[in-house]
Amino acid sequence: MGITETVHDGRGAVAERPAAALVGVVAGYLLLDLLVKLAGTSVFFMGVKVIGGALTISSLASMALDGLLVGLAVGLAGIGLSMTYSILDFANFAHGDTVTAGAFVGWVAAYVAAGIGTGASLADLVMFDTGQQLSVTLTPVAVLVGLVVAAAGTVAVALLIDRLAYRPMRDAGSISLLIASIGVALALRYVVAFLFGTQSSGVASQGFRLILLNPAGQQPVAITDNELALLAISLALMLGIHLLLQRTKLGKAMRAMADNEDLARVTGIPTERVIRLTWILGGALAGVAGYLLVLESGTISFNFGWILLLLIFAAVILGGIGSIYGAMAGGVVIGLVDSMALIWLPSGLTRAAAFLALIVVLLVRPEGIFGGVTTA
Repeated sequence: MGITETVHDGRGAVAERPAAALVGVVAGYLLLDLLVKLAGTSVFFMGVKVIGGALTISSLASMALDGLLVGLAVGLAGIGLSMTYSILDFANFAHGDTVTAGAFVGWVAAYVAAGIGTGASLADLVMFDTGQQLSVTLTPVAVLVGLVVAAAGTVAVALLIDRLAYRPMRDAGSISLLIASIGVALALRYVVAFLFGTQSSGVASQGFRLILLNPAGQQPVAITDNELALLAISLALMLGIHLLLQRTKLGKAMRAMADNEDLARVTGIPTERVIRLTWILGGALAGVAGYLLVLESGTISFNFGWILLLLIFAAVILGGIGSIYGAMAGGVVIGLVDSMALIWLPSGLTRAAAFLALIVVLLVRPEGIFGGVTTA
C-alpha cells in the first residue's frame, strides 16, 4: 500500500507541476551524460549515440573556472542594475554601456600611467597603440590606477546621466525612464565608438599562471594573475556590499526606500541623497566589473557592455529582480551555464543555453532564486 501511495503521489506531483518534472528529467539526462563523458565511453541505441563522448577532468575544471570568473563579474555589474530597479523602479538599459564607458576610462588611465617615462605619445597611449600589454604582476601600479579611475569615472558618468536625463523625468513613470535609458545607451555607445573607434583592441596579457590542477596525461588547469585579481576583487566588493547593506545606516535607508519610498520619506530618510548614493555605488561597481572583465579577457571593444547587458539582465532576473544577493548568485549561475554548455553545444549556442537556464529556473521558481527579497 505504501508503494501504491508513493506512485500515486508522484503522478500527482507530475500532473500538478509538469514543467518541474520535465526540468528534472532533462537535468537527470545531462548529469548522466556528463558522468558517461568523464568515463570516456558512449551509449548507443539502434546505432545512434544517445549519451557519452570524451571529456577530461581538466577540461571540465577549466570550463567551470572560466564560468565562475565571468559569473562573478556579471554578478558585480548586476548589483548596480538591481539597486537601480529596486530603489528607482525602472530597468536601466544604459547599464551595459555604462560598463563599457567605465572600462574605457579605466584602461586609458592605466595606459597613461604605464606609459609615463617611456616616450610614447599621449595619442598612442589613449588609443592603446603602444603595443604594450598590461598585467597585474608586470604593471601593478598602472593596473591599480586604472581600477580606481574606472570606478571614479563611471560614477561621474552615472551622476551626469542622472542629472541630465533621469532626474527631470523621475515623476514621469518607469516606462518613460526605461525609454530614456535606451536613448542614453545609444548615445553612450556611439560616443565611445567616435572617440576610440569600432575595432577591438588588445590591452592586457597574463603575467604568470598558477597551476591549480595537473591530472596525469591531461592539460593542467591554471589561473592567471589577472584572473586571480578578478576573483579576489569581485569577492571583496560583494562582501563589502553585504556589510554596507546590513551594518550601516545608508544600507538600512536603502532597504527601507526599496520597500516603501513614501514611508521612507515620511520617516525622515533623505530619499534624494539615497538615490544619489545608489548611482554612486552602482556606477562604481559597473566600472570595476567592466575593467576586470577586460583585464581577464585581454581585449576591449566599444560594444562589449551592450552584449554583456543581456547576461546582466538574465542574472538579475534569475536571482530575483530587486535582490542584490540574487544578482550575485544569478551572475555566477549564468556564467557557469554559459561556459559549461560547451560540453553539449557548439560555442555559438552557449549564450542561448544561459537564457534557457533562466527560463527553466523561472518555470520552477517564478520569483527567482532570491525572490521576495528587495535590495538585500
